[in-house]
Amino acid sequence: MADAGDLYLSWHWAVGTDAPGVAVIPEEQVAAAVARFAAALPRPDVGGGIESAFTTGELASYDAENGLAQDLSRVFLPFRLAEQLHRLWTAGVRPLVRVQPSPRVARIPWELLAPDPAVRLLDIADVGLLAPAGLVHGPGRTARSWAADRELPVVAVLDPRVPGFRADSALGSVLGRMDAAAPLARRVGEYGDRLLPAVSDPVDAFRRTDLDRDWLGRALRAGASRLVYVGHVTAAAPESGRSEEARLHLACTAETSGFAPVDRIHRPLSAKDLILGTHAAAADPADGARLWPIPGRVALIACESGGDLRFGEALGLLAAMIHGGAELVTATRWTLPTDLAFQRFGAAGSHPLQDAVCAIDAAHEQSDPVAALLHWQRERLAAWRDTRQVRDSPLLWAAFATVDTRQCSSLWTACRWPSWM
Repeated sequence: MADAGDLYLSWHWAVGTDAPGVAVIPEEQVAAAVARFAAALPRPDVGGGIESAFTTGELASYDAENGLAQDLSRVFLPFRLAEQLHRLWTAGVRPLVRVQPSPRVARIPWELLAPDPAVRLLDIADVGLLAPAGLVHGPGRTARSWAADRELPVVAVLDPRVPGFRADSALGSVLGRMDAAAPLARRVGEYGDRLLPAVSDPVDAFRRTDLDRDWLGRALRAGASRLVYVGHVTAAAPESGRSEEARLHLACTAETSGFAPVDRIHRPLSAKDLILGTHAAAADPADGARLWPIPGRVALIACESGGDLRFGEALGLLAAMIHGGAELVTATRWTLPTDLAFQRFGAAGSHPLQDAVCAIDAAHEQSDPVAALLHWQRERLAAWRDTRQVRDSPLLWAAFATVDTRQCSSLWTACRWPSWM
């Protein structure tokens, strides 16, 4: 896709299954659809922005969300492409659709598009995001393979304690008080010696004060199969054009050196740090990819962690992970509601965010993480259709998308046969 006033869209089939195509979507239709969808998302920066998303927003009601999905489909799914996908569906073939969105439409959840009131794109296709070619083939990039490193430790940064911020503050806890019976604590306990940091009690893996950039660098340089981050991300506004200012909030103090400014007594780890390392900041500089060698698979479970794609030049956290070696990154398109928010607005006793972290973590342990994650999202869609309760709303589970650097090379990767065939 390309923004040039109107939205220009083209598609092709990697194995020649059908004819390629092009479409032009008028600017006014794109602008209206993007604004309408943005209005349905959680907005912590606006008074009442979280409450409205859970109560009156179009993603909080099944009928309203289904209507929105149908209208998004009319705008963004060209008729010829929808017709080609339908032919495959009726033939029992589920294609792998890889989307490379333009910045203006980067937050659209393609999986939710509804070409029919009873059919979502998620029902008939596996959907993922394609990493920009400039990132994948960037100079100096060393890609790492999860298949080769799968026995190495899993590095997990789980809700680190940010210096200077109380648990109930803006950069406070995203998971809340953890106990041994919580879904994510049980998941952590299954790793045993594979988990870093090493803990005897799974609860000790959360809200740590020692998980700063130096610890992260040492853990990654020692070798890792995966990186899982659950915490806070601060992203720059797209109109700033400064995607490199996206920041991970670890347990780094103000004394830590880096490109990001100090916030109270805390210095975040920015995408600029991860890419440039200590260039322009040390007499003997080191590249970011050498200081923090990124493993083959990364999960960034934080608000707008995939915000790079909203910029004309993607140099944020997603780019930093790919440049550092990741072959696959699961990130988010918008602000994630916490379990506390769900419980406040009618989902008492549930842990949707913890369940999502568990599902993403489990998917990244599979040989085909994209298919595994989409299987979980189909389960969430089925629950949404069945219960129509806010705990099953796409407000959370549709925020996640997987950016894959690997190329389709065969019919098997391009078209998957459903399990019932």
